[in-house]
Order: sequence, then structure tokens, then C-alpha cells
Amino acid sequence: MKVGILTGGGDVPGLNPAIKAATLRLLEAGHEMIGIRKGWGGLLNFNTDDPASFEKYTLKLDPLIVRKIDRTGGTFLHSSRTNPSNVKTKDAPAFLKSSLNGASGEKQDFTPHVLKVLNSLGVDALVAIGGDDTLSYALRLHQEGFPIVAIPKTMDNDVRGTDYCIGFSTAMTRSVEFINNMRTAVGSHERIAVVELFGRNSGETSLISSYLAQADRCIISEVPFDSEAVARLLHDDKKRNPSNYSICTISEGAMPAGGGIIESGEADAYGHRKLGGVGEYLAEQIKDITGEGIMYQNVAYLMRSGEPDALDKMVGLNYGTLAADLLMQGTTGHMVGLQRGSYTKVPLEELGGGARPLDVDNLYDREAYRPRIRSVLGAPMFLY
Repeated sequence: MKVGILTGGGDVPGLNPAIKAATLRLLEAGHEMIGIRKGWGGLLNFNTDDPASFEKYTLKLDPLIVRKIDRTGGTFLHSSRTNPSNVKTKDAPAFLKSSLNGASGEKQDFTPHVLKVLNSLGVDALVAIGGDDTLSYALRLHQEGFPIVAIPKTMDNDVRGTDYCIGFSTAMTRSVEFINNMRTAVGSHERIAVVELFGRNSGETSLISSYLAQADRCIISEVPFDSEAVARLLHDDKKRNPSNYSICTISEGAMPAGGGIIESGEADAYGHRKLGGVGEYLAEQIKDITGEGIMYQNVAYLMRSGEPDALDKMVGLNYGTLAADLLMQGTTGHMVGLQRGSYTKVPLEELGGGARPLDVDNLYDREAYRPRIRSVLGAPMFLY
């Protein structure tokens, strides 16, 4: 076989170990590996009539090329937030615009072009690494009959069918470290701190980092918050603390009660606009309500930067190995995953339901705005 591999969506630590493991496993078995640069964008922008596309959007993989990549974060194949089935006509590559032959509509489905590119490259099967959005297009290619195996990654840890996605552990490790480091500054100045974390639809990043760092309060994407109630709770937390400070985490996708998500810019190919700023909004509300000094910190991209921790290296390596094994067994149309501590595979059709929701009733106290774990017995390692 000639197998392609790509990464899509936001980068996370652990992607390079997965690429390396899949590559070495398949090469050792006598197969050929080709990296697709820039995720689905590489296939969308690949012009089969332009020889320069081969160097720009593909990379032949061998043991020497992948030898060191697992020691660093991010993805050495690069990434993009591209959905070839939902491309704004104005954003289509010039050579594809000319092929529309006057077709109308603001958006175009270039899946036939993607399949043409894969065929021209001689790719027999594909390993796609990504989150819910990226893998939704992997499901589309599977439905078109193309052999594909998926690997879940996202620091939100919200892909259906798996208890764990590459990148989550490192993101939590970073976040807990940043929250605890902030205690020196916020404690020295006796203030209330608001720490904003990535997390669009799932509040697990805010909930778990708050749980592990023992922050005073935690606001998640799934539960609208009352600014005055949160402010009063944090004010009381501050007074009870001998060091006279308090800390609250908040998901970037959180919403004030009666309001909407704070977002900006144009929607991407998956319908998402850029989030960010809800933590600053809450910080200003707390200041106005309590009169207390505030420290606001948006951790953002630092959560997913740098070398993967040991867990993300292990899971990345094992996911890549399992994906390669499935391809060699002829088992396609599946995503690798972890369920109840064991590596497994699940049909790609399970991704059709969108992002996996947080189990709010069993993990969160809506009135107190903090984690409340009803029971650990029988729960998966990361609680949901």
C-alpha cells in the first residue's frame, strides 16, 4: 500500500509521535508512506497539473525524516482548518474556480477534486488525525468509499467514541502549572484572578484544570453563568483565604446568562468564529460588582504549546501504531480510541453526532460554579 497521513485543525502535543509510530509501523511492513502537508487544505490546494504542488503539499516519509519528530510538539506536517466539502467560492484555489464553469452559490463541495488528487498521488488509504471537525470530513471520505482510519486529537477531549484525545493531558498539565504559578502574583497583590482557557463546546478543560489545581470557582461552556453570583462567591472565597485571594477558571465558550458567546471574525469552514474575551468580560463584571482588584489571564495557545507530556507521547505512539495495524488488517472506516482504559476501534459513523457533551449532572455544581464529582467508582480515567 501507499498510505497518506495528515493532521487537521488546531495543533496539540502528541501529533508527531502518532505520525512517527504509524510511519515506522507501515514502513517496516514494506508499505510506502506519504505525508500530506497542511491537512485537508493540502489536498484542496493540490493542483495535479502543477509539478510544484508535489513539493509544496506532500512529503515522502522515511525513518530518517521522522526520527526526531516525537521530541517536539505541534505537527511537522503543518495543519489547517479546511473543509473541502464547504469552501467559500471566493476562497477556492484559482485553478478550481476556473473549473466551476459558472456554477453558482457562495460555497462549493470540492470532494471530487480531493478524490482525484488522492488517486493521482497513488494513495491507497489515508490516516487522518484531528478533532471533531477534521474527522467529520474523514467520515465524508469514508462514505465516498475511500479507505480511511482516523486518530482523535483535541485538547477539548470531546470526540465521540473515545475517552481520550491526543493533546488533552499536556493541555491540563500546562493549565494547572499556569494556575498554580499565578497564585504568587494574585496572592502578593490580594486580588481575584480569572483564568480563561480554550474550550469551545466542552468545558472539560476548565473543569478538570480547576479540579486539579483546586481553583475556587470554575465556569464551563455548558452552563450559562450569572456574573453577580460568581462575583459574590469569589469575593467570599477571597475573604476566607488566609492569603486573601481567589481564582476562577472559565472556558472560552462560556456564556453569561441571557447573553451569547463572545466571538469575532468570519466563520471558518466548519461554521466557527474565533472565541476569546469572555474571561475579560467576567473580570470587569467582578471588579464593578465587588470593587476588588482583578488579574485576568488568557492562557490560550500556551495550553497546547511545547513538548508532549509522557501520557500524550504514549497515547500518540499507540494510536499511530493501532491505526497502521488496522490498515494492514484491511479494517478501514474506523477511528482508534480508548474506552475504559483499553485501546479499541469505533466506526467513523459515531462521529456523526458532533462533539461529545460534558456530563454536567455528574461532574459539576451549577449553583456553586465548581467541579463536583458525584462518584469516581467505575468512571473512566478522565471522569467522562
